[in-house]
Amino acid sequence: MKILRMIVVLLGVIMEVLFTLPLLTYGILNIGNATGIIIGAAFLTGGLLFDKIKILFRKLWTHRVLRGFMVIFGGGFIGLIILAIVITAFIITATFNKPVGDETVIVLGCQVKGTSPSLMLNERLIAAKDYLDSHENAICILSGGQGPDEDISEADCMYNYLVKEGISPGRLIKEDKSTSTRENLKFSLDIIEEHNLNANVAIVTNEFHEYRASAIAKKLGIKSYAISAHTHFHLLPTYFVREWYGVMYEWAGMR
Repeated sequence: MKILRMIVVLLGVIMEVLFTLPLLTYGILNIGNATGIIIGAAFLTGGLLFDKIKILFRKLWTHRVLRGFMVIFGGGFIGLIILAIVITAFIITATFNKPVGDETVIVLGCQVKGTSPSLMLNERLIAAKDYLDSHENAICILSGGQGPDEDISEADCMYNYLVKEGISPGRLIKEDKSTSTRENLKFSLDIIEEHNLNANVAIVTNEFHEYRASAIAKKLGIKSYAISAHTHFHLLPTYFVREWYGVMYEWAGMR
């Protein structure tokens, strides 16, 4: 029992560090790291108060009604764990759907800091540049509107970055009206049809986001491939967990 208690406490500490780090370093607080922080706190509490919780559990188990609630709660918790594993498998699998060559590239927008790309958007632009450098015939759509806290649109920011990095402006098309992944892809599809571009697309986004983006693309009738951008290790747990909610939201058909 002592070993189990130590493992639970250690897991709690690790989770608190991983999910608090984005908040302390970048001021990021979303449903992803909030979930991690809460679960980490539960692990810490459970580990530190292990003996008292065990005694309480035994007392509650002697009451039939409470025992029923505990079984239902435990079953629901196990179900959520299985769901998280399934979603994770889909997310990881989607990153292996590599493009076959010269697809129309769609770079999904992300937050702009003033006029500069955020850390996440910068990683997407690095991945986009690498692909465009090795596929000289590929055309790239830069998709992202301007948020209330952004000085320029995400499309403009991406365009400026890639041109500065040596990508020909003639290969770049800006889509600067979208405000969501669905709009990114829908408005980009309009551009593809308008310019008679290759209908097969390669979606540039962070690895955790590729599955949901591809699922939305499929609903829009787009055949898509993945060009996955790297996510910094201290941000990945937060955004990975947040993406679980995004995938469930998409599966539920909520828009």
